[in-house]
Amino acid sequence: MIPDWDQIDTVLLDMDGTLLDLSFDMYFWGQLIPETYAKKHGISFDDAYRHLEPIFMGEQGNLAWYCLDYWTKALDMPVAEMKRAVKDRIGERPGTQAFLAWLKAQGKTIVMATNAHRETLAIKLAEVDIEHYFDALVSSHDFGHPKEDQEFWDAIIHQQGFDKARTLFVDDSFSVLASAERFGIGHLLCITQPSSQHPAREVSQWPAVNYLDEALPHE
Repeated sequence: MIPDWDQIDTVLLDMDGTLLDLSFDMYFWGQLIPETYAKKHGISFDDAYRHLEPIFMGEQGNLAWYCLDYWTKALDMPVAEMKRAVKDRIGERPGTQAFLAWLKAQGKTIVMATNAHRETLAIKLAEVDIEHYFDALVSSHDFGHPKEDQEFWDAIIHQQGFDKARTLFVDDSFSVLASAERFGIGHLLCITQPSSQHPAREVSQWPAVNYLDEALPHE
């Protein structure tokens, strides 16, 4: 799906699952954290997973879910240090560079709008060469509200001063896209396959692409 680029001045981009492969996060939270927790407590991986899953599910959609400080304390584990130890798994999704370069060449305002903790953001941006494309890097932790909340959108539009009718927002999260839609962001785009290790999803609620360069005008 190709947006009507003549009607778009500002592009807000999610990071994990949109610009970067979500497989890193799925491995980290679904494999490494339970594995390390199991060793720490002398229990099996399956028991650790069963114990952690409802704890994780209980925080999804809340700011705490994305907060390294929260999980470091809750799990009594060095979460940021653990992320750095497996940083070689961090990678861009195909088409990310081409998409960002095109936006830059067109003079669009490019803003990262992520729920990632600032420390996570620093770890990841040290591994991929994309930061130079952005006019601003916004973390929901700056505002105390995740993108799922309308308060995030009130805060980011106040800070960045964009025209929401002439803004495109791209994300892989259905709940976040629904929040942006409620706020009145004029153009929305959903990523169908945020993790390369998992199949693409059917998306009917919003225009969708797999890779970002699919949203560029055809030559």
